[in-house]
Amino acid sequence: MKSIFTQSYYVSSALVAGLMAATTAFAGPVDNAKEHFDAIGASNVNLIAQDYTADSRFYWIGGPLDGDYTGAQAIRDVWEKFTKAQGAMKVKVEHIEEAGNPKGTTVTANVVFSGKATIKVRYVLTYRGDKLIAETWQIAPKLATGSAY
Repeated sequence: MKSIFTQSYYVSSALVAGLMAATTAFAGPVDNAKEHFDAIGASNVNLIAQDYTADSRFYWIGGPLDGDYTGAQAIRDVWEKFTKAQGAMKVKVEHIEEAGNPKGTTVTANVVFSGKATIKVRYVLTYRGDKLIAETWQIAPKLATGSAY
């Protein structure tokens, strides 16, 4: 016969394992945003582009690619131009924050991309579910930097 302590241990272990599996199975918007930033740094256009829908909007503010882009293909075209010009970059993400409700989530962050040029960006990503429906890339040369994630 098992003691109450042994039974309690098995229940606790199963609960912890279940919670860990649930946590790793569902990436949240902050994780999605970090993966998006890393894909940009790796110049992986296929990985970047998988986040968009046919109705996604991309607002690039400042620099030679300044403009408003709508739809997955138009946004992909911008990333192809950017990654071709920049190549692989180091990525530093700072001050990442998430705000959400059942209808969607917004992630904001300061991101520094260092490659052929260093580009400081104030980033705003808006998700509905796991899809990126709006993205703002605000070039911000005077962006304050501090601790990274």
